[in-house]
Amino acid sequence: MGDFPLNADLSAVPLFPLPSVVLLPTAVLPLHIFEERYKAMTQAALRGKRQLAMGLLTPGWQQNYHGRPAIEPVVCVGTILTHELLPDGKYNFLLQGHTRAKVIRELHTDEPFRRFALERIVETEADEDSLLGARQKFSQVFESGFLAGTPVGNTFAKLLNSPMRTCEVADLVAFNCFDDLAVKQMLLAEDNVQKRVMTTVSYLQAMNKSDNWPPTSAYKNPSTN
Repeated sequence: MGDFPLNADLSAVPLFPLPSVVLLPTAVLPLHIFEERYKAMTQAALRGKRQLAMGLLTPGWQQNYHGRPAIEPVVCVGTILTHELLPDGKYNFLLQGHTRAKVIRELHTDEPFRRFALERIVETEADEDSLLGARQKFSQVFESGFLAGTPVGNTFAKLLNSPMRTCEVADLVAFNCFDDLAVKQMLLAEDNVQKRVMTTVSYLQAMNKSDNWPPTSAYKNPSTN
C-alpha cells in the first residue's frame, strides 16, 4: 500500500506460513487462528505495529509442519486491520497485504512462532498511461465476460472506474479470481509492474475463454478494506 512507510522495519517480522494461501498487496485475507503458536504470533503482532508476513509453504511441507518447513523466498507483508479475541482464546482477524518482500534469513528466537528478516522488493514502476490498454482489457472481461453482472464482476467494474491504480486492481484480480497457487506466487514475486499486470491480464483472458471458467473463488466478492 502506498501509505506504508518505505523505511518500515522489516528486520524481524512474524511470519504465518500456510500451504494454500498467497496474499497479495491490497487484498484482505480473513484468518482464523487456533494453534497455540499462532495465537502467540497474533498477540506479538498486536503488541507491535500489527505487521505480519504471509509465506507459502513449498512442496513437502507435511513432513515438517510442526517444525520449520521451507517457504517460498518471496512473501507478502500485511497489516492487521481488525481483530476479535474469542472466548476460547482463538482469534479472528483481517490482514491486508501491502508489501512484497524477499526473505533474507530466518531468526531463531525463544518464541513459538517464526520471525524472518525481510527486505522490501524494489519494483520497476509503470505509469497509468502505459497500463491503459491492460485496464481496458480487464474491463472487457468484467463487463462483458462470464462474470458480467455477478457480484464480483460488478465490484471489479466499479474498481476499474475508480481512481484505484491498475497494478492494485491486478493484484486483487489475481487474489480473488485465480486458484493456481503457483501463478499467484509468480505474480507476487514479479517486480516489474507492467509485466505483472500484463501477465495477470493474459491469465484472466485465458480463463474467460475456458470451459472451466469461472473458478469457485471468483464468486467471492473482493474486499479491499
